[in-house]
Amino acid sequence: MGALMTLDLPADSPMLGLPWIITFGPLGDLDDWEPVVCGPYERPHALALAEAVVADEQLMAVVEPLLPALSADEIRSEIAAAQVAAEDEASKVEGADLYGDFEDVIDEELDAAADEAGHGEPSEPPDEAEVRAGFTRIAALLTAK
Repeated sequence: MGALMTLDLPADSPMLGLPWIITFGPLGDLDDWEPVVCGPYERPHALALAEAVVADEQLMAVVEPLLPALSADEIRSEIAAAQVAAEDEASKVEGADLYGDFEDVIDEELDAAADEAGHGEPSEPPDEAEVRAGFTRIAALLTAK
């Protein structure tokens, strides 16, 4: 079994409506091959496809939003926002008690993620028609921007 990583977003996050990509890569350091990037997909399709692939393979899948930027300035703005968020996170980590209630927080986060994902039960990957319908919706989203 492989590993699936994605962002933990609140239910009202606008990022949930963006197109999502999947990057598949080696799980360990022993394998050395270039990652494979697939998508764009709607988020539920991306998660289900990634889950289906890593269920039987020793792979890592990273599911992340694809930010449709229309200019270099938009890209710079996204980079600046990510840098500010990383600095904020780093300051929170520095200010945290190193040996505090880490286990309690992790357990709560894992429980919440399992509840949100249907108690850890894998979802069925979408069929080709569902993925193609998702592509159509993504194309409409991208051209409407």
